[in-house]
Amino acid sequence: MKRIRLVLIEDNRLLRDGISAMLKKEPDINVVAAFDDHDFALEKISELKPNLVLLDLGLANQDSLELVKALSYEYQDVKVVVMDLVPIQDDIKRFVEAGVSGFILKDATIAEFTKTLRVVAGGEKVLPPILAGSLFSQIVDSAVNEMGPLKVIESVIMTKREGEIVELIAQGLANKEIAHKLNISIYTVKSHVHNILEKMSLNTRVQIAIHSRNTEVTSSEKKIV
Repeated sequence: MKRIRLVLIEDNRLLRDGISAMLKKEPDINVVAAFDDHDFALEKISELKPNLVLLDLGLANQDSLELVKALSYEYQDVKVVVMDLVPIQDDIKRFVEAGVSGFILKDATIAEFTKTLRVVAGGEKVLPPILAGSLFSQIVDSAVNEMGPLKVIESVIMTKREGEIVELIAQGLANKEIAHKLNISIYTVKSHVHNILEKMSLNTRVQIAIHSRNTEVTSSEKKIV
């Protein structure tokens, strides 16, 4: 069993110690370090080599959003999950665009907490149940209004399967849901998403959804192979 190597960044000592103690009981989660945000430095990631970072959305001594951006830029293989009591929509949008892979409510059950960490470590994007549903569409719509129409990338050669996956991403489906709907493995979905991002010169699933919302490309405009 491959263990999750996790770094925790939380400025509240009680929470930090409690979360660390809770996660250390899980056989597949290895808390390699737990930091007060005042003591954390980005270089620690190179030393500790985690594959998951769990941090407080509202750190006292550091800008959590800027930290997420730095982590996503410097360590693209490291997944980031943020914690908050009830994050507002604007915060969720900004953190998703910055590269966050999951959100955990601080009043989540232990089962919900650990499940989120495992799912994100496995490559999925996770929102708490009470924030899911239409939220993805709201985030995309908000980003569309701010960014304005995107130019159609007519030179992109998209396979039929990739086109289907783009449409499902735009509907807010996660990789696991797409795999079930198309009757393919989740690893195949991940491979297609990676190829789509590269072909469209995009960085995140949200950008794929935004592009899809702004470009009603007909089959004559998109090259299907």
